Amino acid sequence: MSDVVLVTGGAKRIGREICLYLSSCGFDIVIHHSNSDVESVQLAEKIQKFGQKAFIIKSDFSNLVNLETDLARIPDDLVINYLINNAAIFESLTFQDTTLVDWDRHLSVNLTAPFLVSQWFVKRLSPDAHAKIINILDWRAFRPQTDHFPYTISKAALAAMTKALALSLAPLVSVNGIAFGAILPPSDGTPPEKMLNAVPFGRTATMDEVFKTVQFLLQGPDYITGEFIHLDGGRHLV
Repeated sequence: MSDVVLVTGGAKRIGREICLYLSSCGFDIVIHHSNSDVESVQLAEKIQKFGQKAFIIKSDFSNLVNLETDLARIPDDLVINYLINNAAIFESLTFQDTTLVDWDRHLSVNLTAPFLVSQWFVKRLSPDAHAKIINILDWRAFRPQTDHFPYTISKAALAAMTKALALSLAPLVSVNGIAFGAILPPSDGTPPEKMLNAVPFGRTATMDEVFKTVQFLLQGPDYITGEFIHLDGGRHLV
């Protein structure tokens, strides 16, 4: 029986690539998406071509009223061993530009949803489960800037939650984070050359580097918990 990974925000961008890679490694995948019906079905079909199972769950993380109902659609007998909290919104907003609506939306998607999904995930685990959680972060969570204000705050809070979960869930679940830097072109339209100006490596990460990092945390030592890997070419040092 294959191990099962739930990837939130799994239908597009990095989430999609992670789903495809893990399915090629023999994992079954639960693909979460908020509004990517076509993309999620296409991804599920590709995963099935690897001989793995794919399940789709739709839930709008910006409005968590229906989250419990949405998660209940996942069969109780589906044993999910791993959770990757990847879903996020990334909007270029300064402190002055951020409205309460912007603030609440970022906290809902980037922080509250990972909290609730993690809580649901842990409640389903058996007492002898071998389980891990990976929270996808950003170098900004550790080196706040003036741009992307609500995004940065929400990711900083997610980093704090990662440590708190590691303490709360040990030794049943290992909880770690990956702090991404420049990987894909920014979804907010930031010019790629501007994005790379302050990166010591002077380039984006390759998807292979992303895959190796995710695989290490999923299949590496259980004894690693509460840690963060900066996959950012040294950006957090500048």
